[in-house]
Amino acid sequence: MQCLFPKTLNPQIFLPSFNNTRSKAFTVRSMSSASRMFQLKVDPLTGNSEWVVIEEDEASGDATKQLLANTSYLDMLNDTRRNKAYREAIDNTITKPCHVLDIGAGTGLLSMMAARAMGFGDSVESSDSKGMVTACESYLPMVKLMRKVLNANGMQRKIRIINKRSDELEVGVDMPSRADVLVSEILDSELLGEGLIPTLQHAHDKLLTDNPKTVPYRATIYGQLVESRDLWKLHDLFNNEKAVLDEIRLVPEEMDAALCVKRQQFAMHCDALKEDIKLLSEPFKVFDFDFWKRPDSHRKTELSVKAADTGTIHAIISWWLLQLDEKGTVFYSTAPKWISCPSKVEGLNASISCCDNWCDHWKQCVWFIPNKGLPLLKDEEVNLLAAHTDTSISYEMKTLSQNMKLGRSELSTQKYQITLPPEKIALYSDVNWRCSMLKAIKNAMKQKMPSLCVVVDDSIFLAVALAHLTKGSHVLSLFPGFQEKGAHYLQAVAASNGYSKDHIEVQKMSELLTSQNSKRKIDLIVGEPFYYGNNSVLPWQNLRFWKERSLLDSILSEGAVIMPCKGLLKACAMSLPDLWRSHQCLQDIEGFDHSVVNSTLGACGGLPPGQENPTLPFSIWQCEESQKMSDIATIMEFNFLKPISPCYGKAKVEFIAHGRCHGLVLWIDWVMDTEESIVLSTGPEQRYWKQGVKLLKEPVAVGSHRSATTDCHSAEIKTSFDPSTGELIVDYVFL
Repeated sequence: MQCLFPKTLNPQIFLPSFNNTRSKAFTVRSMSSASRMFQLKVDPLTGNSEWVVIEEDEASGDATKQLLANTSYLDMLNDTRRNKAYREAIDNTITKPCHVLDIGAGTGLLSMMAARAMGFGDSVESSDSKGMVTACESYLPMVKLMRKVLNANGMQRKIRIINKRSDELEVGVDMPSRADVLVSEILDSELLGEGLIPTLQHAHDKLLTDNPKTVPYRATIYGQLVESRDLWKLHDLFNNEKAVLDEIRLVPEEMDAALCVKRQQFAMHCDALKEDIKLLSEPFKVFDFDFWKRPDSHRKTELSVKAADTGTIHAIISWWLLQLDEKGTVFYSTAPKWISCPSKVEGLNASISCCDNWCDHWKQCVWFIPNKGLPLLKDEEVNLLAAHTDTSISYEMKTLSQNMKLGRSELSTQKYQITLPPEKIALYSDVNWRCSMLKAIKNAMKQKMPSLCVVVDDSIFLAVALAHLTKGSHVLSLFPGFQEKGAHYLQAVAASNGYSKDHIEVQKMSELLTSQNSKRKIDLIVGEPFYYGNNSVLPWQNLRFWKERSLLDSILSEGAVIMPCKGLLKACAMSLPDLWRSHQCLQDIEGFDHSVVNSTLGACGGLPPGQENPTLPFSIWQCEESQKMSDIATIMEFNFLKPISPCYGKAKVEFIAHGRCHGLVLWIDWVMDTEESIVLSTGPEQRYWKQGVKLLKEPVAVGSHRSATTDCHSAEIKTSFDPSTGELIVDYVFL
């Protein structure tokens, strides 16, 4: 693992987040030279965080296992195309004893491939650097795991592990000499987000010989212009909100950039959107990056792209192609499936492995076009300016006149501009969701006209809607993620939504509990629930709403209304062959035994008795092939009308389809009113939320009672929720 530039703080996985989530931590050296790691641990139900020091002898505990299970290491190691391509390229490149440097070594797979390619066993240790592999891995838990893998394969004497970032390595201290060959896999879906450019720059300056050999040899970024209403909804709240007939305006006129997504590329499984995507151009090359020479930090290129069809450009979808060996015989592509094997790209005659296997560690990337997009006619030329920095790639459409207007708007709204995840932007323009939320608020007001309303989460929509609808009430938003920025936003949009600026304010929970407001009783507590930064959490980690509602219990008025009033934990058995394959137990990978990593990485299939793989968050709609195999059951209820407490549940699901079941999918439906007339689901059909997936130890043949007698006809699911940890334990048995 080699991550040089943390981008956001991602509490749900307890560590700073990077584009490629294989591992996320900071490793440092103490004065005694023993390794230690600082891990940021966040309580999902309180939002409180603390830095925890993990010493080397603690780096294989339960907490670390849970952390590693949330990374993409397992998915990457199950990518047979990737593994084969690297093995072939290393065999083609390393044909004699040399000094090999592996940056971001992970489990040591590439290091072992390099050692084997040199023709050396582990019986003799080299007296100099010829025949040596230096494996650089900064993430301490992975270093521990790599040692186990090397020992299991008898390779520990030929590979020297250095627990540092590569830009901390020193020749003469950590390495006896500069390396002749660099092997690395420090790529994210955008290519550059793991610090590829500064890593290569430092390596060429300090760690590699002149004219080194490298695997990979070159990477090429490709892009394609597309029309897609689904992608448009993910970023253009201003224009999509115009079609909504309610009186709430989250992005009023002249404030179109008040709520927006970050100006960056977003990694997505674009094949899941193929029915909605219209291709408006042929693929075009954007940038080449040569690993064998020192790269530039910044570049720009002007591209002229010819429209292949008439339509509106809503986004640029990009991917990359790796040329792994110098001769150009081994390639790997992250292209979507609508791209045929690109054997004719750039005049190449080699056969290139296509994206035949679904994988989650690399996706395509999407760059959203501002506003409504750019209309164009077939054969029309579109002028693009592409630029890259050390860590990202961006685009500008030079023919898009509204770019200048957008720039001024963004500049004028910097004080109150709030960035949201694309899924939240799409949700806030969803007519049905908005209607349901507004109806729920009106129903709550009929129960009791509130004097003091509190929005406990980061719901922009509910804060504005409450201020708009409750003219005689005072509205407090806790906004734990937005804080002051949220306060500026609510003031800025007040006039457009028909409320006075003194009608609503933002306070911290601690201030609310100790201020004069605590003398006023709260009549209405609301939440979506939504907490900024919790984009990839398990569904029950949004039960922070229940925790915070409980903290306010002592200052609730008699008959206070809680919205949502209940959460229903739902479950369904599903066929998920692609997801299961990507997380199955590892055995032999290109001739190297990796079975020792399975329990640590949370693999499914073949685990020892008593070991379970963890429940992980996934967007089911992006998990390639999937099918519901059972009916939907309510496993457990969370009663928000009472303070938070332990919960237990049990239910039986009957199978309605014949086939193989790979896992249980769990989610929460939010019941907004006590009559249960408004229920908002976050289930597999919904694209705005992630579900929790409990993959089975082994796939199970299932069927209805009318199917073969050898099949299982039902499953019993038991769950328990612990409010002290925020954990939900899932047990199951097939009947």
